[in-house]
Amino acid sequence: MALAACGSTSQMEPMTIVPSLSPPIVIAHRGASGERPEHTIAAYQLAIAQGADVIEPDLVPTSDGVLVARHENVISETTDVADHPEFADRRTTKTIDGKELTGWFTEDFTVAELKTLRAKERLPLMRPGSRDYDGTETIPTFDEVIALAKKHGVGIYPETKHPTYFASIGKGTDAPLVEALRRAGWDSADVPVFIQSFEVANLKRLKGMTSVRLIQLVDGKGGPADGAAPSYAAMMTPAGLNAVAGYAWGIGPNKAMLWDGSAPTRLVSDAHAAGLRVHPWTYRAENYFLPVPYRQGINPRGHGDLAAEISAALRLGIDGFFTDFPATGVKVRDQARGVK
Repeated sequence: MALAACGSTSQMEPMTIVPSLSPPIVIAHRGASGERPEHTIAAYQLAIAQGADVIEPDLVPTSDGVLVARHENVISETTDVADHPEFADRRTTKTIDGKELTGWFTEDFTVAELKTLRAKERLPLMRPGSRDYDGTETIPTFDEVIALAKKHGVGIYPETKHPTYFASIGKGTDAPLVEALRRAGWDSADVPVFIQSFEVANLKRLKGMTSVRLIQLVDGKGGPADGAAPSYAAMMTPAGLNAVAGYAWGIGPNKAMLWDGSAPTRLVSDAHAAGLRVHPWTYRAENYFLPVPYRQGINPRGHGDLAAEISAALRLGIDGFFTDFPATGVKVRDQARGVK
């Protein structure tokens, strides 16, 4: 496939072009979260308008068992819950996946109570334009996200957050997720749905519950919270990838795992050899999140050359990518495919 020039040429950009296993998809990370508060209908709508193939809702449960879209179950930084005196006594401290967190948690609220809150920008200093939309959106349920996606003909990419923790408190998310997808008529390998998780055991359970494509998320350090593997690094060896291919359709690695300095690693080629698609995360425009070769200026919140970074990753043969800025992602992907 031909890759048209887009942005500046970088020292991290390989000269050869590797074919992908599947036509690359643009995954709107928490919606168009670089321009609207994350995991809101407004963020998803903007992503759809910008041409994203898929919108991503991270899923956490309420006290009455409803799945809602939040990056984490602690909602102190993404809602105005602290401004609601009626919920002051809900503030608490919990240990989740080995980390002690203090704040307000979705599992301590009914969905009706959560609907009284308003969303706000998680990175207000980094994204002041998005902060202008604080207070305008509620927390969407998973059913609402599904309805929006079906209305506009796009896919969804739900992530099960902390599945072992939620199962331990009697609020498992696997069954409600599958049930919601079945209500929508989505229960086969050819529907526009991908289920992702940083854990392993729940993906293996889901393999027996649904035919929807499953994605194993991995990071450059640490390992799955359920202890199903000694480390993510071990899972990304050729032998580890073959094992992952036994239950997953693809992997979602930290984008940094594609590179060793300025040279590509073997991750994409090794994953493809195991039959796994590769959807790295997360491509963001701000200098703070960009590798040094793509930064422009010294302002951390200033935008660098996101297009060039995505272009370099596409040359490695990735099969899709998560981005907070779907408009840029779609433009670069379409240029890579020769679409005008």
